[in-house]
Amino acid sequence: QVQLVESGGGLAQPGGSLRLSCAASGFDFSNYAMSWARQAPGKGLEWVSGIVGDGSDTYYAGFAQGRFTISRDNVNSVLYLQMNSLKPEDTALYFCRKGSDKSGSMWFDGEHRGQGTQVTVSS
Repeated sequence: QVQLVESGGGLAQPGGSLRLSCAASGFDFSNYAMSWARQAPGKGLEWVSGIVGDGSDTYYAGFAQGRFTISRDNVNSVLYLQMNSLKPEDTALYFCRKGSDKSGSMWFDGEHRGQGTQVTVSS
């Protein structure tokens, strides 16, 4: 049974940092690309970043490039998102999602995502 459990969200000041984690279980973690997506209040789901199965390639949405860093620990099956220089518009519920394969051809397999962790950026 695939399980994805996010943690690390909270309240941050503008310009601050947070590190999100996603603990994965129930599948061979290193064989799947993973991604982060977010949903702000009243808005649709927005893709944030993706990483291929072996961690060798990473991809970012324009708003995340240069501020966010995605990484993964394939030994312990954990996905991370380091978020720096946070802005109020980064306020959202952040989800980790399992890809359809190792290469990231589809960042979301259509089924497996966590419950999300709330990030609020406010002074």
